[in-house]
Amino acid sequence: MTITAQIDATTEDADAPPALVLSGTGARPRGVRLIGRRASITGRVTGRGTTWTARLALQASRFGGPELPLPSGDYVVEVEDAAGERIPVEATIAEVMTATVRVALSGGRLTVRPPIDPAFDSGEGQDALERRYATRPQGLENAVFFESFYGRNASCNPRAIDRELARVAPGVTRYWSVVDLSVQVPDGAVPVIEGSPQWWRARGAARLLVVNDWLRRRYENRAGQVVLQTWHGTPLKRLALHRPGFDPRRMLAVVREGRRWNVLLAQNVYGERILRKAYAFLRRPVWVEGYPRNDVLLGSDGSATRAALGIDAAERVILYAPTWRDDRDEMVDFLDAERLAADTGAVILVRGHSRTILPGSDAAGARVIDVTAYPDISDLLVIADALVTDYSSVMFDFTATGKPIFFFTPDLEHYRKQLRGFYFDLAAHAPGPMVSTQEELTAALASTDVPGEYADRYARWRQRFNARDDGHAAERVVARILDQGFVDRE
Repeated sequence: MTITAQIDATTEDADAPPALVLSGTGARPRGVRLIGRRASITGRVTGRGTTWTARLALQASRFGGPELPLPSGDYVVEVEDAAGERIPVEATIAEVMTATVRVALSGGRLTVRPPIDPAFDSGEGQDALERRYATRPQGLENAVFFESFYGRNASCNPRAIDRELARVAPGVTRYWSVVDLSVQVPDGAVPVIEGSPQWWRARGAARLLVVNDWLRRRYENRAGQVVLQTWHGTPLKRLALHRPGFDPRRMLAVVREGRRWNVLLAQNVYGERILRKAYAFLRRPVWVEGYPRNDVLLGSDGSATRAALGIDAAERVILYAPTWRDDRDEMVDFLDAERLAADTGAVILVRGHSRTILPGSDAAGARVIDVTAYPDISDLLVIADALVTDYSSVMFDFTATGKPIFFFTPDLEHYRKQLRGFYFDLAAHAPGPMVSTQEELTAALASTDVPGEYADRYARWRQRFNARDDGHAAERVVARILDQGFVDRE
């Protein structure tokens, strides 16, 4: 069977997404799919007799959200005949630029990229945009440029600040940096794709930049422009200047990065002390206001999130959220999530770190839901009846809920001695059991004695780390933004 292919980006409906259209002769296929690491779609097959056509719209809906363009990456084109055998797709399509994606087909593999003009999506093109940004400053707008986890999602403290700012100062323009248009931005916000001319312009024109990680690429602070660094967690593991090993280039980069920030947000006094020293942020203000991203932990019942994930209200939910590792790209594989689901009777949500979104792929299994690409982990903390983590800063957020937490740390010594090291002895202060095998974890999750055994530790932990997580952090942060004139209400 010969299969031909084309990209259809010219439809009568201007809002219709571009599509991969496959055509062939012979019996109608049983199924046509695009299979990617984080998203897969099934095509609609039509035709009878000697010819058939399959149309695969290059968009997907995840977790009950809107239909959005496919995430960037490679997708396998899979065609199955009536007997379930795979039919090779050998058609080739040179790269096609559409309003939402750039796509090319070769050897049965569809490559999806952000819709940036190739003239700008090259080393030379980016150099030209960077020079324009650095040497031709325009006037500042009453606007905020938001970026969370390098544009991989629109989440965390920046998202919570966006929502409160939109409520009290709707006249402020809100730009969101995104890696591609598969990232859902908050209502009313303007997505700008990283590296595009629009991204460089918005970054240079916004009066306020709200970010939760390093400012990548070249940054030139304009007169009147302010950077609010919210960071993305209270630190347990050593970071920045405190990381193991002496590396002069890294240390210089850390100091330069810290100098780009005007204000730093900390969840608690402990975090303020660590972040000041780790980034040599010594003479500028740190706002200790709690984390805006945690406001939802005290003000939501989670019913909408459960519905979006297809989880019944009576189901027990366990969230597994390990941190990333410096010595691997993908999420750690220490835990058998499907086995844990079978042993506990719970639904297991698997949440990889933001750094594993792009290189990793979704976990699968009975009663296992991979939520690594879910827009915001805070919604998942609301519905979780228990959290399993290792050294992730999510531990400092989840304890604001008062729900039980478990530490699965099979590589504790390796992580502590060789990869990162800790600011304090986690084993001595952990507000929940620390275990090193899956059997121990299953037993701990089944124990009814855990809450009582750790009640004193849990209370001390919350007093130290969650004192300002009271559901009003975003209100306080935005009030300070407006009071200090970083942007105007109107």
